[in-house]
Amino acid sequence: MQLQLTWVGHSGLRIEHNGFVMVIDPGLLSAADAADGADALLISHEHLDHYDTTKIASAIAARPGLPIWTNKSVAALLDQSGAGAGADVHVIGDGDAFEVGGITVQAHGEWHAPIHPDIPRVRNTGFMIDNRIFHPGDALTDPGTRIELLLVPLHGFYTRSGPLVDYIRHLKPGQVAPIHDATLNAIGQGGVDAFLAENPPPGPGTGAPYSRPQAGTPIDF
Repeated sequence: MQLQLTWVGHSGLRIEHNGFVMVIDPGLLSAADAADGADALLISHEHLDHYDTTKIASAIAARPGLPIWTNKSVAALLDQSGAGAGADVHVIGDGDAFEVGGITVQAHGEWHAPIHPDIPRVRNTGFMIDNRIFHPGDALTDPGTRIELLLVPLHGFYTRSGPLVDYIRHLKPGQVAPIHDATLNAIGQGGVDAFLAENPPPGPGTGAPYSRPQAGTPIDF
C-alpha cells in the first residue's frame, strides 16, 4: 500500500491514502492547519504539544462524527472539556487493532516515558500504521515487530540522546525520521541529527538510515 506522509511539525503527522486523511497528534506545537481536512484523528496522550483542543474541535466542526482513536485518559478529557463533542471517540489500549480508511493501525504501550519521580506518568499510546510505520508518542516502546520507518522523539523533558541510539539499535528499523523537536533551534536539530546518524562519527552509530523530512512536504512511502 502506498501512503503519503507529511510531517506537520513537532509530533504531528498526516497520513493520506486514496484521498483519506489520518492525522496523528495535532498538538499546540504542530502547524496551525495540522488537522484541517482530517477524516480521522489518532491522539497518543494528553500533553498539550500532542493534544490541542482548538485544532481538534475545528476538525470535528468540519467533519461531524469525526472518528478519534485514543486512550481512556484522553477520551475522558475530550468528554470533560467538550472538545470531543460531535466526534466518534474510540477508546483503545495496548494490543488493540483497528482499520480506518483502508489503513490498519495497532496500538502499543501504556505509559508516557518517565520524566521525574515527582511528576505522575500519563497514559501514552503508540501507533503502528500499515504494519510499517511506528509513531511511539512520548515513549520508547518496543512494538515487537519489524518496523520500516521509526519516528523517534528527539527532544523533551524525558529524552536523552544516548538512550535514543540504543532504542534504534534495539528495534533495527529500516529507516528513522525525527519528530518531537519543535523546541530545538536549527543548530540543536542538526546536532541531534548528526548524533543519530547511521554511522559514526560524531555519534556512536545506530545502524539505521536517518533522514529529516521537510515540514509540510508530502513523501510517498
